[in-house]
Amino acid sequence: MKFTWVIEPNDLVEVKTLLDRYKDDYFVTKRRELNLQDCKSKVRKADFWKQMVACHLTSVQRSGPTNPVARFLRTSPFQLAYKTCLKQSDVEAFMNAVLTHFGGIRRTNIIPREMAGNLRSLESGMWQHTFSALDKLRSGPANIATEREVANFIRVNFKGFGPKQSRNLLQSLGLTRYEIPIDSRITDWLTKLGFPFPLPSQALGDLAYYLFVMDRIQELCKACDVVPCILDAAIFTSVDKGAWNKSNFV
Repeated sequence: MKFTWVIEPNDLVEVKTLLDRYKDDYFVTKRRELNLQDCKSKVRKADFWKQMVACHLTSVQRSGPTNPVARFLRTSPFQLAYKTCLKQSDVEAFMNAVLTHFGGIRRTNIIPREMAGNLRSLESGMWQHTFSALDKLRSGPANIATEREVANFIRVNFKGFGPKQSRNLLQSLGLTRYEIPIDSRITDWLTKLGFPFPLPSQALGDLAYYLFVMDRIQELCKACDVVPCILDAAIFTSVDKGAWNKSNFV
């Protein structure tokens, strides 16, 4: 058996049309500023923790600018901040109460349990290993192999982080360019483009299949001379009709 993958001229036109339409969009501009910079700032514990929370919240729920998840993440001060959670005698119960009271957020039992476990792991010595892994993305030129290695570290060591959300976490921290979260926005767009393979969420939960699809996306981006994180941003904001701006960006 032989596998053949052909990127057709119309595919390139569709990608470039999307990128041209949203090249000056606020969301795309912020992604470009954060993820394409050569010198990446050291990640703080508070930022890592907040993005972990954000990834859990968006796992099976839309996060458009007016949706409950985005509104919750914009609360100031952030209600589930790292130092706030660290002070709690029962962080799982605390997170459950906060999320339930805010309203409109799914998995308010699962998220606190998994995040409480992640906090215990971090405070028991995992911070050092985590920052060592993240520093690999800061110390040298961006490349697929290292991004994939660190994403796998996140997947293996933290509860609730499969192939998609491990990449979502690293991308949201501005550390990656090539490995992106393949969520429903991406799969819907790829399906409309005529992607020749099935893209059910269940299949993408399997690491081998996820990487197979990720390889194809990276090949498409290379043919279009765009880094995947920018294509991801353009697709993401297109779903929200370019509604992201300075006041609602998270």
